[in-house]
Formats: sequence, structure tokens, C-alpha cells
Amino acid sequence: MTTDEKLQHFLEFSMKDARIRSEKMLSDYCSALDATYEEHKKESLKRAEMQIQIEKNRIVRNFNKEYSIEQLKIKRELKNKETEFTEMLFTELKDTLARFMETPEYDALLVKQILAAKEVAETDDIRIYMDPVDAAKIPHISMLTKTNIIPSQYSFLGGTRAIVIEKHILIDNSFETKLAEAKDNFHFEDFLFGDFDNVEEGGITHG
Repeated sequence: MTTDEKLQHFLEFSMKDARIRSEKMLSDYCSALDATYEEHKKESLKRAEMQIQIEKNRIVRNFNKEYSIEQLKIKRELKNKETEFTEMLFTELKDTLARFMETPEYDALLVKQILAAKEVAETDDIRIYMDPVDAAKIPHISMLTKTNIIPSQYSFLGGTRAIVIEKHILIDNSFETKLAEAKDNFHFEDFLFGDFDNVEEGGITHG
């Protein structure tokens, strides 16, 4: 092999080796770039997901806060309306009782209350009081029940009160107390859905 041929062969070998090494270097570099890109992509996606979750949590917190504030506002408004309605209802009930006190049925109720109180007292001394607004009725009711009736110094909106002295018993059938008991036992939901058991238990019935 001549010198020129040897040089040509060496040149071809060198170029081939250089090309192989450069191709490997390029491949390794591209692989490194791909790996760096994938890692960067993963980190970017992870940061994006974290940011999205943070934003979701912030939105949920803000929503819950606004919802709670609005819920409290609605509850307060509803409570105020219930209170207003309850006061209106019991004002009307008081007016209804005032009209009832002008009927013969009211006189019959007074007689019934007094006789029931005397049964509790049996032979013990009893003091029976009627509302001062009913002072004109006292002689008639006293005659019907054969009882000494005392006009109260203070109004209790109608009905009667009795004290069994020896037994230290107060029998309070005043409309003032009955209204207070009914108001204490009153539930707006029961009224709204037609359940009047609690009101009846409060004593605002004429039976």
C-alpha cells in the first residue's frame, strides 16, 4: 500500500471515528436535553398543579366564608321575622281573649276555675281573686259558686287566681300566666306546619 493510500485510509478512518464520536456526543447531549426538559416539565406541571390547588383552596375558603356570613344574615333576618310574627300573634291572641271575656262562656269559665280550686282546697281556707276588670262580675260569680271572691289589686288579664293558705298552694288560672306559658312553649315551626299541641299545653284554650 502506497503512502498516499495509507494517508487516505487513515483520513477515512479518522473521519469515520470523529463522525461516530460526534454522533454519540450529539446523541448524549440530546438525551441530556430531553431528560432536562422532562424534569423541567414535571417540575412545571407540579408547580402548576400546586398553584391550581392553592387557588382552589382559596376559592373554597372564600366561598365558605361568604356562605357562612350570608347564612348568619339569613338566620338573623328569619329570627327577627319570627320574633315580629310571634309578638303580632300573641297581641292578636290577647285581643281575642279580651273579646272572649265579654261572652257568657267566659263567665262559665270563671265558675269552672273557682269550683276546681275549691275541690283542691277541700275543707281548707281558700282565697280566690278575680281581675279588677271583672269587678262587676264578682257578685254574680260569687253567688253561682257560693264563694267569697276578692277583687285583685293588680290586673292579670282575666281568669282567676286562688291561694290555699294551709297547703301553701297557688292555683294560677290567670290569662296573664296562661299567655306567658303559651309564649314560652310556642315554636314557630309548629305553628307554621299546623302543630298546635304546644300552644294547647300552654293553656290557651277555653275548655
